[in-house]
Amino acid sequence: MASDMHLGPDGPATREAFLAFLHAASESASALLLPGDIFDAWVGDDEIDAPAPWLQEVLAGLQAAAGRTPVYLGPGNRDFLMGDRLAAATGTHRLADPVVIRTDGGTFLLAHGDEFCTDDVAYQQFRAMVRNPQWQAEFLTQPLAARQAVARQMRERSMAEKSRKAADIMDVNPQAVEQALRSHGVTRLIHGHTHRPGRQVFEMDGQRCERWVLPDWDLDDPAEPRGGWLAIDQDGPAYHDIALDD
Repeated sequence: MASDMHLGPDGPATREAFLAFLHAASESASALLLPGDIFDAWVGDDEIDAPAPWLQEVLAGLQAAAGRTPVYLGPGNRDFLMGDRLAAATGTHRLADPVVIRTDGGTFLLAHGDEFCTDDVAYQQFRAMVRNPQWQAEFLTQPLAARQAVARQMRERSMAEKSRKAADIMDVNPQAVEQALRSHGVTRLIHGHTHRPGRQVFEMDGQRCERWVLPDWDLDDPAEPRGGWLAIDQDGPAYHDIALDD
């Protein structure tokens, strides 16, 4: 599984690496889960009606991978408007957020992760607004170009706001994580969103718990090219760094 590729018209190296990952994973994995921020922005499934060349490449890659193994697309904070038309066009499946997954290596709660960043009150208010079905229905009535312009404006505003926020505010809240684990009856969580890959072990209600964070991708960053995924087999989860597994 992998998240936070942030695919868009820029970032050709990231896109190429993701397509290679799709091909390799679809030939070896029993399923491929992509829990959010696959795209840097997704403003509606009519994006596929006349896709730009970069998007056509990605759609073809998803379709080819889905022809070999089940591929699941989950909503992120940037592409939560991915819907049934995209899934049908690529042969993929929609992934709930959050969702309990049962694997050879055990049971996990899988989520994009932004819902756990509850210390960022302003973001949670924004998230509640854009996840509202009425807001989404009204937004989708606008022309595609207008929606794309709104997405660019939102992204620019988000980047400006991040520069002014304390780093810990944008990370997950431990109590929110524990509440999610309790409510789903599991002790292990996998999520993306925070761009802070790693494994955290902690105790909750006398039980040993784990939190695995998926890495973000940016192979076009000359100073810090990065990307990777998490594989789960009978031995449990294991990180794979794209720079080492290329």
